[in-house]
Amino acid sequence: MIERYVLDLQEVDGTQVSVVGGKGAHLGGLSRIAGIRVPGGFCVTTDAFRRIIAEAPSIDDLLDQLSRLNPDDREAIRTLSAQIRRTVEGIAIPDDLVAAITHALAKLGEQAAYAVRSSATAEDLPTASFAGQQDTYLNVMGPAAILQHVSRCWASLFTERAVTYRQRNGIDHRTVHMAVVVQQMVFPQAAGILFTADPVTGNRKVATVDAGFGLGEALVSGLVNPDVFTVRHGEVVARAIAAKQRAVHALPAGGTQEVAIDAERQEQPALTDAQVVRLVQLGRRIEAHFGRPQDIEWCLVDDGFQIVQSRPITTLFPIPETGDQENHIYVSVGHQQMMTDPMKPLGLSMWQLTAMVPMHEAGGRLFVDVTRRLASPASRAGLLDVMGRGDPLVRDALETVLDRDDFVPSLPDAGPGGPPAGGASTPVQTDPAVVTELIERSQVSIAALERDIRTKTGPALFDYLLEAFEEHKRVLSDPLNIQAIMAGMEATWWLNDKLQEWLGEKNAADTLTLSAPDNVTSEMGLALLDVADVIRPQPEVVAFLEGIGVEDEGFLDELAKLAGGAEARDAIETYLDRYGMRCVGEIDITRPRWRERPTTLVPVILDNVRNFEPGAAGRRFEQGRHKAQEKEQDVLSRLRALPDGDRKADETKRMIDQVRAFIGYREYPKYGIISRYFVYKQALLAEAERLVEADVLPEKEDVFYLTFQELHDVVRSNQLDDRLIRQRKDAFRSYHALTPPRVLTSDGEAVTGAYRRDDAPAGALIGLPVSTGTVEGRARVILDMAEADLEAGDILVTTFTDPSWSPLFVGIAGLVTEVGGLMTHGAVIAREYGLPAVVGVDRATRLIRDGQRIRVHGTDGYIEILP
Repeated sequence: MIERYVLDLQEVDGTQVSVVGGKGAHLGGLSRIAGIRVPGGFCVTTDAFRRIIAEAPSIDDLLDQLSRLNPDDREAIRTLSAQIRRTVEGIAIPDDLVAAITHALAKLGEQAAYAVRSSATAEDLPTASFAGQQDTYLNVMGPAAILQHVSRCWASLFTERAVTYRQRNGIDHRTVHMAVVVQQMVFPQAAGILFTADPVTGNRKVATVDAGFGLGEALVSGLVNPDVFTVRHGEVVARAIAAKQRAVHALPAGGTQEVAIDAERQEQPALTDAQVVRLVQLGRRIEAHFGRPQDIEWCLVDDGFQIVQSRPITTLFPIPETGDQENHIYVSVGHQQMMTDPMKPLGLSMWQLTAMVPMHEAGGRLFVDVTRRLASPASRAGLLDVMGRGDPLVRDALETVLDRDDFVPSLPDAGPGGPPAGGASTPVQTDPAVVTELIERSQVSIAALERDIRTKTGPALFDYLLEAFEEHKRVLSDPLNIQAIMAGMEATWWLNDKLQEWLGEKNAADTLTLSAPDNVTSEMGLALLDVADVIRPQPEVVAFLEGIGVEDEGFLDELAKLAGGAEARDAIETYLDRYGMRCVGEIDITRPRWRERPTTLVPVILDNVRNFEPGAAGRRFEQGRHKAQEKEQDVLSRLRALPDGDRKADETKRMIDQVRAFIGYREYPKYGIISRYFVYKQALLAEAERLVEADVLPEKEDVFYLTFQELHDVVRSNQLDDRLIRQRKDAFRSYHALTPPRVLTSDGEAVTGAYRRDDAPAGALIGLPVSTGTVEGRARVILDMAEADLEAGDILVTTFTDPSWSPLFVGIAGLVTEVGGLMTHGAVIAREYGLPAVVGVDRATRLIRDGQRIRVHGTDGYIEILP
């Protein structure tokens, strides 16, 4: 029985998390690394915890009650968790368990001082550290006190903070068990934390050491500010020595106390530079053992370091794997595509297979390696120009890295830097028939795909899809397609630059692009107003739609049974026939499309019913067109009054005509891509259904956790290892906690970029101005389009908007997003609808509270939060 309930730390390794918890497993692993000193001790295993819980059947009922609580109901969680802790602490430890613990103590020395430390099975994991969620007790002396503190550690699994943490992270309380580590106490001269990667920037080449006098408890509890040392390449490159007025020391009879530091010692460093470098060397050894950057607790005892804890740093964004030791700079694809959420493996691989440039995966996101383009001066200038126009924060981040002379290699202009950024160099004629032809080409190609794919199943389907992906890329890379896209964008940039220079007017193109023809995304928003016109006069239909839930996906069939319901259903079906392939995060093929989940549209339809009068779509489009015409006449007449005015007016007129002809088409290629994606998806899900019928897969949507090639292999072999799906699901869940950087280096540094502006009022939130005008209103912070509840005059605040959000744009007065650029979809549609908009506002959804009044300065690019 001794072996079952107690294990010496020397017997434990990193594979035994379920037996000794995360902390115990890590300490066991640490104790096996050559040259790493770990205080001796033992683990009271999770078997002991389960034995204790079994002694009190009432805990089962309390856990049931706990699991039903809302994570935000703090009072109920506080009360119930306290009751569970009292119950656990009140359980008498069985004699055989007491004997096992006291026997282990006797081997180490009963009268010595010990640290008694909680070690939960969901703790110090690669994806969630659970740091500080359970309790640790220092300088505990004597068997009776140690047994009492072991009970307290068991009970600390149910502290209010630990319970809330698990509920917010979707972790079942019953699946987590508590082990306890009992370790010989060390009495250090100094203690602190070592991060083997910079916890702020993510740079894996930089280590930081926090140090203070006495026990590390003073730092962890925030009693003192630590000394902070920064180490790179084995050298202290920065240090900040704090005035350390207090420390925590052990008491001779047990326990700890705060003590004052002598005035002459307060500003002395807790470690010498040589000690710091030596500590980081130990940290690198620990990091190599565990295979990832570590957050390490250390103690300095008689000029030697003892390690008392090591856990993964879970907040670092992963680095794309390259297989080489070269420097690389990556730009986020998600920030360009307005989808910074993680993607499932099938979504990642499908985008990679259909993209025009190679893409690298990390943390469930995609990145493009721009190192070669930055290395050559000619391609560098073009890349920075395009990035800067799209998202100034990306450009600034790239320039920040370029300013470090040693990071990016320098290549001659003739080097393999790839084509110059900026797209087509050959201009296209200003002829609306070009857009008509391009749309027809796309429709013909998609129709052929829909026709030919129907006959393909099994391995033949995958062979066909690889051919379809080549056609997909051929349509996108059609020179005429690229010329048309660039023509609209370049004309917009020209108008904004020249009209500011000649007339002193900012972003004049915003008005000139209102109600541009052939914009499939803005048409999508207006078409949903037409659907609302059909539904509005039918009170039974409106009442029915107000009552349906998100799970009622069969509601369209029910609609037809109501008075006026057949017409309503037909209107929605017609809309879905044209736009049903769209959804939020649509570049991820695994996301549910509107056709698959039409309830997503219901809140927006009801907002339109409530907030608009009949015929609003046509009126809005005509109003926009009229404003654009008025603006054109105004600009041209003012230009003609200038010196050399006729030439300036003639050039401007040509550019206005070019914008009107081509800027709407900017949205069409994405529509074509997503239309094709829906066809691919339906075919792949049909294969998944066959795999379910053959008992290869439990659920058809499990295929989303396989790459395209892996799914191909499964279809060929009819075999799948279930563990792979489970691992992928766990990884995908963990990726949600990561914030993808705009720019990432191969050192792991997330480079954020800054706007470098001083033209906004103090306290204003700075962003990129993408649609002119100023508007004041109520902020609606909405992270899920299906939960939209908007009123006329509201300002939408969200992380990002892709084309699927455009139906919301018809009912709002302004737009604020965390991600975006001048030519991303939200910006284009905001201009189409004449909405003041500021995008690229860092942490906007956290800094602006839902319901606050804000003022959006769409011309100057900042937001004021109003009292």
